Formats: sequence, C-alpha cells, structure tokens
Amino acid sequence: MDLRKLKKLIDLVEESGIAELELTEGEERVRIVKGGGQTREPFYMVSGPAPAAASLPASAPDAPRPAPAPTGPEAHIVKSPMVGTFYRCPSPGAKSFVEVGDSVKKGQTICIIEAMKLMNEIEADMDGVIKDALVENGQPVEYGEPLFVIA
Repeated sequence: MDLRKLKKLIDLVEESGIAELELTEGEERVRIVKGGGQTREPFYMVSGPAPAAASLPASAPDAPRPAPAPTGPEAHIVKSPMVGTFYRCPSPGAKSFVEVGDSVKKGQTICIIEAMKLMNEIEADMDGVIKDALVENGQPVEYGEPLFVIA
C-alpha cells in the first residue's frame, strides 16, 4: 500500500474522532487504532490532609486504620465488598444512613460505596447496634476494609 495513502488514512482517523479503522485491499490489510493500541486503565488519585506525624508510624503512611477488636462474642465487622469511595449519606448535606449507637436490621442500608460513578448501597448483614464507624465520609476504601462494627 502506498505510503501517501497510509498517511492520508491516519490523518482522516485523527480528524474524524473515530477510534479505529480497518481497511482491506486485495491481500493487503491495514488497521489504524487511535492511541497506538494502548489501553488505558482507570486510576485513583486521593488527596486530603496529611496525617499527623504522631498518629501513624513513618514506615506506614498509607496504612488503613486498624479495626478494633470486636467487643463480645456477637460483635461483627462489616467489610467493604469493593474498592471505591465511602459515603455515610445518600447525598451531600443529607442525614447519615446510620450513626454510632443506632439499631440496624439485616438488609438495612448503612452506607454507599461509589465505584466507577455507580452508587452501591451496602447493607447490614445482621441485626444489631452500630458500635463504631471505622471510615470517614468521602474516604477511599479497599476490598475487605472494615467499615462498621455491629454488636
């Protein structure tokens, strides 16, 4: 295939906004992918106030807050089922789903985790009382990170 023709095809792909073009002429085949065929994976940037020097050891600045030991045989830790951003209320300025000391029923929404612009309601997995909230509103959470203690 002629080099000038290839250049023109590349320019057309750039100008048109299409992501990919494949052209076959006889036995010759050309595939032009905008962006060089590289896939871009999502990434998360977290910004916020730096932790106080006395609150965390210098060797572990990004270590999550350790979960307190359950305070009885019936205490249970609700863990995050996904990576995302933790929210205690359904919208900014709204009342929190639950507060420390509130009674909850199994299946009751206790928070939201936003992942890829989808709001996922997290439900209590047992009846009980919220003993501790382990994550602050708007904080990023990892899979399996403790969110609440229910007893």
